[in-house]
Amino acid sequence: MTHAYDMMQLTPDQLRTFVAAADSGSFTQAASLVHRTQSAVSMQMKRLEGELERTLFTREGRGVALTGEGETLYRYAKRLLSLHDEALAAVSGPRLDGVVRFGAPEDYAAQYLPQALKRFAAVHPMVTVEVYCDTSPRLRKRFDCGKLDVMLTTEENGEGSYLHQLDLAWLVADHGGPLDESPLPLALFHEGCLYRHNCLTALENAGIPYRIAYSSPSMAGVLAAVRAGLAIAPVKRSSRVAGCRHTTGAEGLPPIAPVAIGLHLAADRTNETAQSFHSFIGNELNLRT
Repeated sequence: MTHAYDMMQLTPDQLRTFVAAADSGSFTQAASLVHRTQSAVSMQMKRLEGELERTLFTREGRGVALTGEGETLYRYAKRLLSLHDEALAAVSGPRLDGVVRFGAPEDYAAQYLPQALKRFAAVHPMVTVEVYCDTSPRLRKRFDCGKLDVMLTTEENGEGSYLHQLDLAWLVADHGGPLDESPLPLALFHEGCLYRHNCLTALENAGIPYRIAYSSPSMAGVLAAVRAGLAIAPVKRSSRVAGCRHTTGAEGLPPIAPVAIGLHLAADRTNETAQSFHSFIGNELNLRT
């Protein structure tokens, strides 16, 4: 039995235009990214919607936004394009070798990097990636001293060539954290951490007394105190931690100012291997200039 979708083809060209339109929120901007005219992009997306018999975009003023079904296709499109580009690079891309010294905070390394590093190794098996995990302030010192080629850090204003805003939230134990205690007990990273700085600023501005009950250089140490119900902590809003939840606005804690995640390439690292790794990680993590 033949289904209608057996005859459909989602080509890389279609998907690349679709992703460009979704990321930019504009058919006009997407046109410049994929080197087409605006009318050609509009026609291509209209044809894609017709073939799928789904509405992928809604019009918002002069821009566009994804529908629910568009969001679903977007997630698959990113994966398909990544595999497509990975396959081309593995077969026909430059044969890179050498060593890349890469620094990242521990929690970023655990969450973002395992699959990204695996895919990079599949494309460039002759490149050795040395990963250094530390706090962002220490990584910056190492980077400034020429001991890192590429660095992923938390920063206030996102000065890297790739960056992305991270929203923060309060994390508390499921079974009842110390939200009613005064001063409020906190579990934080050490001095210099922007999560720490921004959450303390929020509490001070709101006039909420606090005490730093636990301080750790690692996310594991911070989370241990939160899971035990001994303290609360600022974390990425996207974080999902077993045995813990994010607080709600009704619980009286102030919002925490967001931070940025930035990816940096050392200015004197002009070799192709470091540049390729920098671009690869930026694309893998969906960071934007």
